[in-house]
Amino acid sequence: MVAARKTAKPATKQCPPCKGTGEVSRTVHVGRKHRPVGQQTGICLACLGSGEASTD
Repeated sequence: MVAARKTAKPATKQCPPCKGTGEVSRTVHVGRKHRPVGQQTGICLACLGSGEASTD
């Protein structure tokens, strides 16, 4: 009987801007005086939502 091999996954680092979540929050400003009214969540452009830092 042959035992199955365990393959080690390569260690990946978390993306610094989103801290591994894949999403970042931005403050939403409205009006002529640009008052902050809340935050909007969007995809992280550094990792494209994967949460992993690029190797470049």
